[in-house]
This record gives sequence, structure tokens and C-alpha cells, in this order.
Amino acid sequence: MPDRRRAVTVTRRTVLLGLGTAALAGTGTTAYAVGVEPRRIVVTRYRIRTPAPWPAGRRLRIVALSDLHACEPWMPLGQIAEIVAVANGLGGDVIVLTGDYVAGMKLVTATIDAARWAPVLGGLRALLGVFAVLGNHDWWEDRTAQRRGGGPTIAGRALEEAGIRVLENAVSPLDLGGATVWLAGLGDQLALLPARQRDPSLRRGVDDLAGTLAQIPSGAPAILLVHEPDIFPKVPPRVALTLAGHTHGGQVRPFGRPIVVPSRFGTRYAYGHVREQTDLVVSGGLGMSGLPVRFGIPPEIVVVELETGNQPEP
Repeated sequence: MPDRRRAVTVTRRTVLLGLGTAALAGTGTTAYAVGVEPRRIVVTRYRIRTPAPWPAGRRLRIVALSDLHACEPWMPLGQIAEIVAVANGLGGDVIVLTGDYVAGMKLVTATIDAARWAPVLGGLRALLGVFAVLGNHDWWEDRTAQRRGGGPTIAGRALEEAGIRVLENAVSPLDLGGATVWLAGLGDQLALLPARQRDPSLRRGVDDLAGTLAQIPSGAPAILLVHEPDIFPKVPPRVALTLAGHTHGGQVRPFGRPIVVPSRFGTRYAYGHVREQTDLVVSGGLGMSGLPVRFGIPPEIVVVELETGNQPEP
């Protein structure tokens, strides 16, 4: 049961989302942003031809879920089951989850224990497997892990027990018909909160990008799973694709422009496909944090078709 005596945590993100919600109220769209759009599920597809090392003639279909934030009434078990059913029907060679399964706000009627939401996610099925990384809320809401200053986390254990492989600074090979592609998962970059403050500059991660990529044979094709996209400038060109979540696309996105993005890079990695030294796809996620509102960025499942080539297709 949730502790109803705890005060609501007010952050800059919560304040800005609140201002955005107030602005929506002036246009009569609040009911839609709270009651309609968060219940939608859209499928967003990308077809990327990577210039990074990739086996010729092989295509990999990746189905990505992010930021479920399980809780009542905003992401109940029934809605998670619907998401699982949709994801299973997309024909993914591999299904990946990029973190934040735990509720990210206090404005809930009930929390949902990992022992309940993880078995529902355990219903995900893909030929090459289902893999996950953890997000900041999976760490922040785990008081034991915070006191310990490290894992294992409740969320991570629950996912593993449900048959989902958690990659925390670890890698796993994927067999694409005789050709091997390496899937790497990064530890969360904001995992550990300071003892008395929530200043983002004082948060410490459990991520080890260099150590993780060192586990992949030199020159081998690789895909990287992360929660926060801010690591992307450090990702080397040898990684064909980085998949991230965390931002929710801004969560309130009137006229295609987010009001606030939880990233030190502002809107640079807010949402969608970004090509710099390599390719990045940032999911808009499925749940909500800060406030129970979505506008202009409905919950989405991402499908990426990845193959060799020189230019991304529209």
C-alpha cells in the first residue's frame, strides 16, 4: 500500500509540467491530456541503414518498450498486459526494455509491486529473447539499494525471475542466422541519490560504458541499450544503434515542442531518431512521471528495422 503520509516531491520537472498542464486547461484539453491520450498506444517505426559494422544482408527488427511506470490508476496491470500483447504481435526478432518500470510520481492511488508487474512483462516473447536495462526510478524508489550504494535492485531481481535478462554493464550475443550481433546494456547514469539532496549534479551513476563495450569483440556489430540518452555523445561510431527512453518526449509537447526535457542537452535528445557519430532512437515511453498528463506525445512502442547501408530511410 502507498504511504499516504509522504509529502509530494516537487521538482523543476513537476513545476514545468504543472505550468504546461495549466496552459492546456486554458484551451479545454486537460481532460484529453489526462484521460484519453495516456490510454492510447501507438507504434512508431524507424528503418535505419547503419554505416557502422553490420553483417551484410541481415536485418534485425527490434521492438522497444520504455518507461512503463506501473501504478494505479495510470498504468495498471491490465494496461501493461495490453502493451505486452501489442508488442508480441509486432514480429520483433528481439524485444528490449529501456527502464523505469517503477512509478515515477506520488499522485497515485496505489503502487504496484515488482512481484506483480514483472510477471506480466514476463509474457513478452521474441525469437532472440527479451532483454532489459534499469532506469533511474527503479533505483531511486529502492531504499535498500540506495542505502547499499549498489544493486541488486528489487526491479532487476523481479525481471530476472520473470525470465527477462537484465543487462547491467553486460553484453549478450544475438545470432542472426550465423552472424553475431552484440547487445549491450548500460547501468543507469543517475542511479544513486545523495543522502540529503536531490540536486541532479550530485547524482551518481552505476554506468560503465568503456567496460561494457570492452566485452564486445573488436569490430563486431553492436547495439546499446541505455535509459538516459545523455550518454550518447560518448558512444563510439562502432555501435550501430543506441536505444534510450527517460525523456517521455517531454510528456507535454504542444505543437511538437516539449515544455521540459529531463536532459542536460535540452531538446537535442528529447525524442525520435538522431544521427550524429552513430544512430540514436529515443522512445517517448509508455507511462508518466511528475504529473499524470500526456499531450502531443501518446504512449508508444518503438519498432526499429536495422540493416547495413549508408543513409537512413524516411
